[in-house]
Amino acid sequence: MQMKFRLLLFIGIVSTAALRGQQPAQYTTYMLDPFRINPAYAGLDYGLSATGVYRQQWAGLQGAPRGVRVGVHLPLYIARGGVGVQAEQDDIGAHRLSRAQLAYNYQMDMAGGVLALGISGTFQQWTLNGNELRTPDGAYTEPGSFSHNDDLLGLLAESGGTVAVGAGAFFQGDRLSVGISAENLNAPSATLPLLVYPFSRNYHIYAAYSIEAGRELVVQPSLWFRTDAIENQLDLSVTATYKDNILLGTSYRGYSTPTQDAVVLLFGFRLSPALRMVYAHDIGLSALKDAHSGSHEVAIRYFLNTSIGKGKPPRIIYHPRMKQ
Repeated sequence: MQMKFRLLLFIGIVSTAALRGQQPAQYTTYMLDPFRINPAYAGLDYGLSATGVYRQQWAGLQGAPRGVRVGVHLPLYIARGGVGVQAEQDDIGAHRLSRAQLAYNYQMDMAGGVLALGISGTFQQWTLNGNELRTPDGAYTEPGSFSHNDDLLGLLAESGGTVAVGAGAFFQGDRLSVGISAENLNAPSATLPLLVYPFSRNYHIYAAYSIEAGRELVVQPSLWFRTDAIENQLDLSVTATYKDNILLGTSYRGYSTPTQDAVVLLFGFRLSPALRMVYAHDIGLSALKDAHSGSHEVAIRYFLNTSIGKGKPPRIIYHPRMKQ
């Protein structure tokens, strides 16, 4: 069963690559750090902000996606904006996507909030591990000594790298936050010895609105829509933060019967004044739901009220989410 699944997964990856390339990794806790999908968000927490995320998708399913990401961003007022860096690794079956990104944005004070325009450069490396592949005609009787009996499939890990360009715009008001961004604008490709892997352009829309539901409760509905102009997906979420400490939330992923993927439960709390941890559990709704026990995601966010560089900062607005 494992051999059959790995072969089908590889075929799916290669056929997908010929059409549109890698989709961005799925993260349930997207609302904690919009910098992951939009370089224009860098520095808009008005202090040093660091987020680490680990995700195990479709637990119990052999070869299921597994990802880890670390992002750090902060204001750089001497440059009238913000800067950020992030690194990410996404494993799916026999393939791995590694990314390292540097981003900068320019921030402008506007009536009702701040508008930021951002750009990013990302080094992306796509790796195919031949050790994880299995074919119907292959010989796999001895550990460490095997053959696929296929000249097109390698026995070792093969990698190819490329540089991708991204851009975005983000408006942050007293209550409303809205961003739009794009990845892989230059449509780069990673060249392996036997495969050219193209990366498709991906587009993101993010929106959130903060509501004070009393002196000690902040409710925030949010959404994340992404598309590669072929396939679309939508997350709709609501979180509630009590006494600037306990966080509870839920999400629904999908916008139609074919795209429905999961219902999510979130829970978080402060470990210290500067440190928050959030756990999310995805309950599967798609046709794969009987083959796995759900998805697990843990996010840790560190916020320090400091910046680098002198200069005139933009008008700092009241934003309940920033307390997180």
